[in-house]
Amino acid sequence: MIKVENLSKSFGPKVAVNGVSFTVERGEVLGFLGPNGAGKSTTMRMITGFIPPSEGKVTVGQHDMIEDPIPAKRLIGYLPENAPAYTDMTVEGFLGFIAELRGMHGDARKRAVHRVVEMCFLESVLYQSIETLSKGFRHRTCLAQSIIHDPEVLVMDEPTDGLDPNQKHEVRGLIRRMGEKKAIIFSTHILEEVEAVCSRAIIIDRGQIVANGTPQQLKQQSDAAGAVLLIVRAVAGAQLVERLSGVANARRTAIVKEENGKVWARVYPKSANTNGELARNVLAAATGWQVEELHTEEGRLDEVFRSITLPETAKSAKP
Repeated sequence: MIKVENLSKSFGPKVAVNGVSFTVERGEVLGFLGPNGAGKSTTMRMITGFIPPSEGKVTVGQHDMIEDPIPAKRLIGYLPENAPAYTDMTVEGFLGFIAELRGMHGDARKRAVHRVVEMCFLESVLYQSIETLSKGFRHRTCLAQSIIHDPEVLVMDEPTDGLDPNQKHEVRGLIRRMGEKKAIIFSTHILEEVEAVCSRAIIIDRGQIVANGTPQQLKQQSDAAGAVLLIVRAVAGAQLVERLSGVANARRTAIVKEENGKVWARVYPKSANTNGELARNVLAAATGWQVEELHTEEGRLDEVFRSITLPETAKSAKP
């Protein structure tokens, strides 16, 4: 549904996006990650036709966004960052206006407004002017306008920005449900959101894609993927490290913390996939100790994000 080919955008000497290529299929929710200034919003603006690319091509459905923009844009719902709205309108009036812009009139318009008001939980503020809304309700109103025409493609820039925890939960659930039938791409800084909602994630840094895969695949790139976390009572950290240093398939052992007579230690594998062998070896080595917990870790998305996007001099020492 979305095909991006060698997309680039320059603003004078500044290269904001540099040779980005990816696809998004129907039934897929793609998380777009990256530090501030990485090129996420610029890429999304080019996908929606809001700004033209310097180079490259965007295809939505079967329509080229430059050569055939109107049918391409008909397929898209767009929630930009800091989405604008006519603040003197009521929520109902604004959504009705957007429905008319999308070619709906009469009963079709009423049904569309009713559907998105229900989907975005706007019943309690339907007749308020937008200028009187909280940031969360204003954001949900703008989300509602992006889906009022039931688009096949949905592009959202920080869709949970400004929402409280309950509202974030509601919107994430909505994205998951819509993602079963639509092609969705959304940017976020919240890594837990990627794991909760996305079927695939792309990390972009300095205008280029630096990682592309499922959240599980990305977590496997973590240094902690397959590591065994061990919590032991009444053992000195140095003694623990000494004994575990000889464990088969272990690359290194690090003390995470020592507190209240307990030691937290992480044993890193020589390879990510040890099929539980490392955990069994660690447990055998810990015979005679008061082991409170032992489990194999999946890997951490935040660690992968930092390792990819931070310069070496800014990366903190690994635990």
